[in-house]
Amino acid sequence: MDEVVISHIRSTHPKYGQVWDLREEILRKPLGRSLKNDNMDRDLVDTIFIAEHNNQVIGCVIAHHLDNDKIQLRAMAVYNDWQGKGIGRLLVKAAEEFSAQNGYSHIVLHARKVVLGFYKSLGYEVSGDEFVEVGIPHFMMEKKVGYI
Repeated sequence: MDEVVISHIRSTHPKYGQVWDLREEILRKPLGRSLKNDNMDRDLVDTIFIAEHNNQVIGCVIAHHLDNDKIQLRAMAVYNDWQGKGIGRLLVKAAEEFSAQNGYSHIVLHARKVVLGFYKSLGYEVSGDEFVEVGIPHFMMEKKVGYI
């Protein structure tokens, strides 16, 4: 496999269009939804982690500042052809490192029920009851990071 590069961008970066397309394809179209109908204001202030292969975005996860101690990971997406190859793990680890380096001690996320095992394998724990978001079951999960 050729090299996969992990970096982070803002919504003003030229690659943001590829991130939008990825999220639309993987996170919204299967649900019969579109990002065009979502409030995208958080994208303007969030840090977007991307995985690239041959200069094409193949995966993303977004870090949203909640408070001085906590960020929320959201919008994790990896193109189907790249799933199961460690891309999601690389993205989460990059976000965790960024969080720790920037003084955050906790990461929270809303995990789709079908990917609980993935996040558990990375040390995240379920921290609430099942709830429905974008029409499908989710769980709140969290993990301590950095130097507490």
